Amino acid sequence: MVSKEGRDFLAEVRKTPAFGDEGNEFNLAGLREGMGTRQDPSDRSVRCFRTEIDGLPCEWVVAPKADPNLRLLYLHGGGYVSGSADNYLPLAAALSVEAGCAVLLPDYGLAPENPFPRGIEDCVRAHEWLVDQGPDGAAPARATFIAGDSAGGGLTLATMLVLRDRGHRMPICGIPLSACTDLTLSSPSTRDEKDPICSAQALKVFADLYLGKADPRDPLASPLYGDLTGLPPILLQVGEHEMLRDDSIRFAEKARADGVDVTLEVWPGMVHVFQIRGLPESREAISRIAEFMRASASDR
Repeated sequence: MVSKEGRDFLAEVRKTPAFGDEGNEFNLAGLREGMGTRQDPSDRSVRCFRTEIDGLPCEWVVAPKADPNLRLLYLHGGGYVSGSADNYLPLAAALSVEAGCAVLLPDYGLAPENPFPRGIEDCVRAHEWLVDQGPDGAAPARATFIAGDSAGGGLTLATMLVLRDRGHRMPICGIPLSACTDLTLSSPSTRDEKDPICSAQALKVFADLYLGKADPRDPLASPLYGDLTGLPPILLQVGEHEMLRDDSIRFAEKARADGVDVTLEVWPGMVHVFQIRGLPESREAISRIAEFMRASASDR
């Protein structure tokens, strides 16, 4: 069942062209301005404050009852070329409240000024710091988690691959939302699904700006093509009506074949990164994310 609010939202967003589609040209400056806007959480009891990791700007988001030793690294979306910690404070606040954890939002380097793989190295550095540093200062984490949406979902998976390959401490689970897992753009839904949020033309521009001359089949650019053995449990959430739907479906199949514990949720009637839309399904999805995190922590 799709809620009335969900049906109404889908009908409304379908009235205007998707980003980068005909009649809504690709405007990087405008996208950056919009996704760089600070959105404070509606719950004023949630603390939001800036920090730095060797010059990398980040923001802590901590609900009143959150355990500061349970730490989630959240990687924002924005096509690898836009987005900010400031713009994702409401989602981070909801996750902090529901999962009872502290959330760290890094402002990783954006392409094309910081092309692949610079952003990944920023995310790896943030997780390594998170292991020993909490919102209240130096303290070992009881557990760490990693999540992200869209491009941030791809970065979530790439970060886990790097941490595994370097023998560093891993998060106890990964949660990619509407994740980009294949920058060759070969998933059937990138051609067949009429995405009301982002156009196929924009997706190609995002990939080109991020990759430069890099091989799109590099596993850190497209985790679908990597060896996924040894990754922690993964929860994938994706909407029915988005071009990246099959990126999640195909990745789940590959991860299972490589022996990874994977939960895949394809949400009927939902669009790209529906978790941020304020719908009943958005709230339920956030609740499921929190349940997955708690279950992963209890298994340790």
